[in-house]
Amino acid sequence: MTQNRMEQLKTAEKGALVSIGAYLVIAVCKLAVGYIANSSALLADGLNNTTDIVASSAVYIGLRLARQPADDDHRYGHWKAESLASLLTSMIMLLVGGQVFISAIKNLFKSHTVSPGPLAAYTGLASAIIMFAVYWYNHKLAKQVNSHALEAAAKDNFSDALTSIGTAIAVFAASFDLIWLDKITAIIIGLIIIKTGLDIFKESSFSLSDGFSTEALTKYKEEVAKIEGVVSVKSLRARSYGANIFLDITVLMSPSMTVQESHNITEQIEQMLSKKFHVFDVDVHVEPAQANIPK
Repeated sequence: MTQNRMEQLKTAEKGALVSIGAYLVIAVCKLAVGYIANSSALLADGLNNTTDIVASSAVYIGLRLARQPADDDHRYGHWKAESLASLLTSMIMLLVGGQVFISAIKNLFKSHTVSPGPLAAYTGLASAIIMFAVYWYNHKLAKQVNSHALEAAAKDNFSDALTSIGTAIAVFAASFDLIWLDKITAIIIGLIIIKTGLDIFKESSFSLSDGFSTEALTKYKEEVAKIEGVVSVKSLRARSYGANIFLDITVLMSPSMTVQESHNITEQIEQMLSKKFHVFDVDVHVEPAQANIPK
């Protein structure tokens, strides 16, 4: 299973590289055209895409680090590097979103009234099409290889596609002397970046702090309790290392069972959790049922 997971993360790296390449091209085009065409919204979007290069690079590095095998200092492996990459991505997005928002607010009250040229709108529209394609590719790949870091990158791709559409609409409107709409869109872009960054931050920090879905734990417990030979589930704890689930479970069984019989049941538990819920590692502890019956 470990080797298979390594291969999945290696595949996920392709998505990060696609994002880096796309953002590099789009950022250069937006910043150049935004400056030439006098578009506040396009310049703001271009700045966002510039930092997206850094964020996607962080995802790529995180995926490579996560593939490092376990060592003396990391007995559980380096899987959490993937979650760290997501966290870093969110922090970069929050920083950029804040800068774009503050800059847009200041620009809103400036007396500069030069209308952005139509080239800015076409650039924004082309960027949106490209980023929707990158989002679709990364989202599909993230689901296929179960990568939280790549899924975070895909969410960033989607948010960039939406902001590019907003930029194009704003610039078209500004061509009809609605220049204020171009500036307002820059503010909205900043807010969208902040919102996406917060969502990714919450998810990655929850995982890094060993938070785990209580709903998922309930499902695990119910399915384990159905296995013949399991009297009850005494305790169940889970944590995530990247997208990998590690589970510690204590089950009660009849004290009359032989060691071999109880071992066979623990094997069933591990296989069921792995096959049905894709749990990466299961540690099953067996206790005699009668030891927990009150006198």
